[in-house]
Amino acid sequence: MIVLGVILLIVGFVTGISILWTIGIILAVVGAALWVLGAMGHAVAGHRHYW
Repeated sequence: MIVLGVILLIVGFVTGISILWTIGIILAVVGAALWVLGAMGHAVAGHRHYW
């Protein structure tokens, strides 16, 4: 999810499409939050680790 967010950020920046930029930021933040929760040992969406 983080990788997809970064890709959308880059594509949105290069093409000037602001909606891709916004979606990319949201995906990157959500992916980072899930990664941190999974690294701390909390179950995320029923899984012990979020990869």
